[in-house]
Amino acid sequence: MVKFFVTGGEGGLAPKNAFENACWADMINPTDDEVEDVAAAAGVPEDMIKAALDEEEAARTEFDDENGCSMFVVDCPVIEEGDGGDTYSTLPLAIIYNKRCIITVCLKGNPVLKDFITGRIRVECEKPVAFILNFMYGNAKRFLYCLKQIDRKARRVQAELGRTLKNEEILQLLELENSLVYFSTSLNSNNKVHEKLSKVEAVAAREDYRDLYEDMVIECGQAAEMCKIYKDILSVSMDAYGSVISNNANDTMKKLTVITILLAIPTMIAGFWGMNMPVPWQVQNGETSTVWFWLVIGATFALTAAVAVILFRSMKFRPPAKRRPRILKKRRK
Repeated sequence: MVKFFVTGGEGGLAPKNAFENACWADMINPTDDEVEDVAAAAGVPEDMIKAALDEEEAARTEFDDENGCSMFVVDCPVIEEGDGGDTYSTLPLAIIYNKRCIITVCLKGNPVLKDFITGRIRVECEKPVAFILNFMYGNAKRFLYCLKQIDRKARRVQAELGRTLKNEEILQLLELENSLVYFSTSLNSNNKVHEKLSKVEAVAAREDYRDLYEDMVIECGQAAEMCKIYKDILSVSMDAYGSVISNNANDTMKKLTVITILLAIPTMIAGFWGMNMPVPWQVQNGETSTVWFWLVIGATFALTAAVAVILFRSMKFRPPAKRRPRILKKRRK
C-alpha cells in the first residue's frame, strides 16, 4: 500500500492520489509493482526501498551520491496483540529522501507516522531532515511508552507468581525478557544511526535542528537506560523464581525420600517373616501362636516411629548459633 502526501495549510499534510514533487510517499508492505513505480517516479534505487522489507535488516545509513539519495534505517517498537496478551518486538523502517521527495518504507503501519498524517506532529515534506529528526524523536518516545507497558505487565505477572507458581506466568516473564533484549539491541543500533545523522550538514548548520537532535538523543539515552534497568530486574526475578521452584522440588523429594524409607522398614521385616522357611517362634508348645505376630507388628511400628522421629529432626532447619562479640580488655601496663 502506498499513500502520497504534500504539505497543506498551517503545517498539516494533504493526501494526493499520485506522486508529486516535494511529496511524502508512505509505503506499507508494498508490492513489487508499487516499488517499481515509486522508484521510477522518485529516482530512487529499488534496493533502497526494499531494504526495510527484510525483518532482519539492521539499523544503518546509506548515501548514494550518484542519485543524490540518502537512507536512514532505524528499528521501531511494535506491539502485537495475541490471545496470551500483547507481545513486543521491533521492525526496521527506512526513510529515504532526495531533492524530489521523502519515502518511508515499513512492513507495518507506524504510530509515529500516523501522528504525522493526523497532524498531531507538524512536519513539512520540503524539509526532509526535520522530518527525520521529528520521526526519530517520536520513535524514542514510542520506545519509552512500550518499556513502561512492559514494566507494568511484568509487575502484574510477578504479583500473580507471588500467589501461585504457574508455568504460564513464567513463560510470560520469559517473553518480556526477550522483548527487552530486542529493544536493547535496537536502541544500540539506532544510536549509531543518530551519530551519522549528527554529521548531516543541515543538522550542524541550523540551531533548531541541533536542539531537536539533542532532545532526541536525551530521549534515546533515557530509553536505553530504562531498558537496561528493566532487563536486569527481570533477569534477577527469573533467577529468584527458578531458585524457589528448585527449593520446592527439593522439599518434595525430601518428603518422598522419607516416606520411602519409612515404608521400606515394615516391607523388609514382612519380607523376612513371610519367606517359605522356618522362622523363630513359629510354633509354641506344638501349636501356632498369634502372640509373636503382634509382637513383630508392634516392634515394626516402634522401629518405624523411631526412624521417623530421627529423620524429621534431621530435616528441621537449625539457625546458626549467635556468637557473642568478644570484648578485648586492655592490658594494664
